[in-house]
Amino acid sequence: MSGNSSQTRRQPDFTFDRLLGAIEEIHHHQAIQATQAIHASLTLRNWLIGYQIENYRRMGADYFRYRDHLIDELATALRRYGLARCDRRELYRYRQFYLAYPRIAEAAAPIWPPDQAAAKSAATAASSPTFWATGKVLVEQLSFAHLAELMEINPPRKRAFYERECLRGRWSTRTLKRKIAGLHYELSGLAEQRPEEAEPASVDADADADAATISPLTVRDPGVFEFLGLKPREAAEKTDREERLLDALEAFLLDLNYGLCFETRQKYILIGEGHCFVDLVFYHRILKCHVLVELQPTEFGHENIAQLDACVAWYRDGMMAEDDNPPVGILIHARQDQARVEYALAGLDRRLFVSRYQPALPGDRELQRFAEQTPTPLDSA
Repeated sequence: MSGNSSQTRRQPDFTFDRLLGAIEEIHHHQAIQATQAIHASLTLRNWLIGYQIENYRRMGADYFRYRDHLIDELATALRRYGLARCDRRELYRYRQFYLAYPRIAEAAAPIWPPDQAAAKSAATAASSPTFWATGKVLVEQLSFAHLAELMEINPPRKRAFYERECLRGRWSTRTLKRKIAGLHYELSGLAEQRPEEAEPASVDADADADAATISPLTVRDPGVFEFLGLKPREAAEKTDREERLLDALEAFLLDLNYGLCFETRQKYILIGEGHCFVDLVFYHRILKCHVLVELQPTEFGHENIAQLDACVAWYRDGMMAEDDNPPVGILIHARQDQARVEYALAGLDRRLFVSRYQPALPGDRELQRFAEQTPTPLDSA
């Protein structure tokens, strides 16, 4: 009897393929929800920090002791707590964020009700016809990286235009920056209209491609890693074997006494909408430049040197001090009993590299010795 009843409850169209599709859809939906929740929490955290700073400026009992040095003193004190992204520059930005976006109080209220003045300011801003999106929508659909770009835009009508287009077009941060730099607002023909009356500007082919392939919210931002308490080294997902190889390589390079000073490991670099982790970063005290080292215990591939070259260019454009020399990269293809070295120069003159850089850097002979001495077979699984 029970067997017949069970048979009648079967769904003819619920096939194995349907089961696969349902699981995939569940996973995709929940992953998006998780990513949005992380970004919303980070945005609210930054806004609330800005609120607290401004609130202290206005009502702090001992504010007179700090005045113009408040942010410097606060950054120094917070450093002892190890809080992510709370240096002087970021604290200034959080306060600016709070002042530029009082609307976000409506999204923050369930977590931490602001004072009456802030709530009134938020209510006024949210009801203003100048703005197309509520604070809740901004927090849920845009990352702090988006909002950090938007809050720099004035007047408010122009900012509202980019908010609307960013939300409607699902722009990535890169697309938003490109649109602002390309004077999209000024060239749209809508600059003189009221934002609520204007039709959304057309999205060009590049933006369409971005929206189709890139979610506006990702977890690749190093600020997200730090907010979650993750170190880039942990996010790189190296195996125990790979970690042991890097331990051995780091110690070996330092022992060679070429003037390399260890700086960091698994350096997270965001290039456009892609990212990578550089295994080891040194500063060369003789050459006065950064040296990026990547260990590749596999066969040589041109894509490996191209990626390292892009990372070297990133360091050259964003990390070089005024008196530094251009950085270089060393890609080591190390397998059992053999090693091969490739250099990433990112446009550095090759004759200068050969005459000045190469004699001061580890070469094939030293790295061959590393391959022979490493106890773990470099090409074993």
